[in-house]
Amino acid sequence: MRFLQREHDTLEALLPGLDKALGAFTLSELEQRGGPGIAALREAGGSGLLVPAEHGGLGASARDAVRVTRAIATRSPSVAVAATMHNFSVASLVTLAATSTGFEWLLLDAVARDKRMMSSAFAEGRTGQGVLTPTMSARRAEGGWLVSGSKKPCSLSASMDLITASVALHHEDGTTGLGIAVIPAEAPGISVRPFWNSPVLAGAESDEVVLADVLVPDELVVKPVLDPETNLDDLNTTGLIWFNLLVSAVYLGVASALVARLLDSGRGDAATRVDLVSDLESAAFALDRVAWGVDTGSVGNDALADALTARYSLQRTSRRVVGTAVELLGGMAFVSSPDVALLAASVHALAFHPPGRLSTVDAMERYHGGAPLRVD
Repeated sequence: MRFLQREHDTLEALLPGLDKALGAFTLSELEQRGGPGIAALREAGGSGLLVPAEHGGLGASARDAVRVTRAIATRSPSVAVAATMHNFSVASLVTLAATSTGFEWLLLDAVARDKRMMSSAFAEGRTGQGVLTPTMSARRAEGGWLVSGSKKPCSLSASMDLITASVALHHEDGTTGLGIAVIPAEAPGISVRPFWNSPVLAGAESDEVVLADVLVPDELVVKPVLDPETNLDDLNTTGLIWFNLLVSAVYLGVASALVARLLDSGRGDAATRVDLVSDLESAAFALDRVAWGVDTGSVGNDALADALTARYSLQRTSRRVVGTAVELLGGMAFVSSPDVALLAASVHALAFHPPGRLSTVDAMERYHGGAPLRVD
């Protein structure tokens, strides 16, 4: 089987025409600010990938979602990042809907049938700030909450129809709790400011989204109860598993795009080229194992540890593989087109997504000693 054939076949089966649509543009066109990739994703029905079929979506499995994400990333890292932020938000909403009789199914219907895109305004992964620490706060108002704050970077900031956000809820008795809010992007008080100044991943629309006293009805705010041992609830745990699974697939795809170019060029020796493919496919097998667990209902604390293990291993593998691939492709490939530099630079962004490896090493060590995995 040709390298990446399985991934591109899965993409074509679930989102027919998207691979061809993205392939009609150069990488530079797709990666630039305001590029055509996110519109192509929406047009192909990408917003409904993880929405259950009974609500108009495709009901894709986690294993297929990983393959689709990897394939998209070989065409455009920016589009794959944007799709990941949307898809993990949808997956969290599906999880919430499974144990609720509230608004969730109506939103999922709209996401799939009306091709609406959801941005994620959860943690930014800033130094000294917990991955679950909200960047927004809310105070009580008649019929709901007034939400204020900002999220930067926030992918899909130019294309979002809905925003999912973690919010610090300031109750009238002086206590503070955690809330998960779903906010229509057209609500009064929402604005977008320029933020992303790097040419790398510029097509993901990762600018700053600002909320100023945005009224969110009570029915669009969920109040999770966190386990004191893990600092997580089922919703946060599932969301983190999906996020780490899909964001890993993005950068696996980016590294794969460079190795595919190396295979096509025939540069270097066969042994090294096969070694690079083997390294990436081994990482893919690890993600597939985590995805299989999600598909069979394994979304607890151990599954989150597995997802983080697979991701952090991929971070090291991808940097090493990309370094070798760039060297073997040679200087002329590097200077004659921006593609090699864009892909090589993009791979390093995996380390910047929360929760970062260095922020979890102590928790992971305690986990391997028998304690529950705690994410702060």
